[in-house]
Amino acid sequence: MIQDPKHIIYLDNASTTCIDPVVAEVMQATYREYYGNASSLHSVGTAAHEVLEQSREKLAGLLAAMPPEIIFTGSGTESNNLALKGVAFANAHRGRHIIVSAIEHDCILKAARWLERQGFSITYLPVDCEGIIDISALEKAITDKTILVSIMHANNEIGTIEPVEEVGNLCRERNVFFHSDACQTFGKIPVNVQAMNVDLLTVNAHKLHGPRGVGALYIRNGVAVEPLLHGGGQEKGIRSSTENIPGITGFVKAAEIACTDLEPETERISAFQEWIMIELKQRLDGVYFNGSLTNRLPHNINFCIEGMEGEGIRLQLLLDDAGICVSTGSACSSNDGGNPSHVLQAIGLDPFQARGGIRLSLGRFTARKEIDIFLHIITEKVKQLKPIF
Repeated sequence: MIQDPKHIIYLDNASTTCIDPVVAEVMQATYREYYGNASSLHSVGTAAHEVLEQSREKLAGLLAAMPPEIIFTGSGTESNNLALKGVAFANAHRGRHIIVSAIEHDCILKAARWLERQGFSITYLPVDCEGIIDISALEKAITDKTILVSIMHANNEIGTIEPVEEVGNLCRERNVFFHSDACQTFGKIPVNVQAMNVDLLTVNAHKLHGPRGVGALYIRNGVAVEPLLHGGGQEKGIRSSTENIPGITGFVKAAEIACTDLEPETERISAFQEWIMIELKQRLDGVYFNGSLTNRLPHNINFCIEGMEGEGIRLQLLLDDAGICVSTGSACSSNDGGNPSHVLQAIGLDPFQARGGIRLSLGRFTARKEIDIFLHIITEKVKQLKPIF
């Protein structure tokens, strides 16, 4: 049943966000005024090209990168695939060993498994009960054949922030390329490619109130990457395809808004996060939280209810009937037949528990009154469900 958007309480911003009206206006203006192909030599094309390069410069500035190091793509998934496969094939002469964490997004894990079938060796680095990698374990896993380490900045399901600066330092010392997926963090916490010591970094638009279907990959100058797409040679020949100029301008505008408001918005959302976690513990027996309680994204809450893990999807549907949108894990994983969360299993939950995680993710347009309504309704809905023992 499709709800009236005016009456929906949307708490699934980690899967995607509603577009900011200011961003939509920028995109509409770009559709009207800069409709040319940025590769065309006539005036309409060169005008579009100028907008493209201005956008590249702005995004680079927000990431502390150089403009030529920014490659626009069609999504975070594409950027992650380009990072893994592109580095793998361009640097296979140096070695064929890659390290990823066990809790990466599916697009990283599936790309890694595909590379295994192409003859690459993949190490899946375990995490602790909070979802944090062990730097000493990573150091031991690196060999003279290792060409790439890919560790996400923060996890999309449980919100745990990884020690990427330490990973970057280690990779620099060992002459190994380091990629990080920052789709969940860009615009939520500081993201600086220099401070993080990354060689490649993935970001996208639709997690920060920008449009779907546009992302970017930072590639440090000098890092060799084999293209996935071959064609007209756009984006320095690394990502051939006619650039999505309206999407790119929308992406950059959304990023500018998010980064400008970062400190006050983090403070506001963190207060909401703390309030929700306190209230859930007080209202619902057996609530336990997944991921780090201290080193997590300010907009993320992932919890289970002891003895009721098997009711996670039913609870999600009951909340949806009441006009409240939450998630039982990564939105992308719903296409895998509802398998238990690989992230929750990696932090030590059994398959039964791993089916019961409820993820709440807040956004810029989340209001306090919506949280109060959510807390009241989830308390009532849990009472309707019988625990499974």
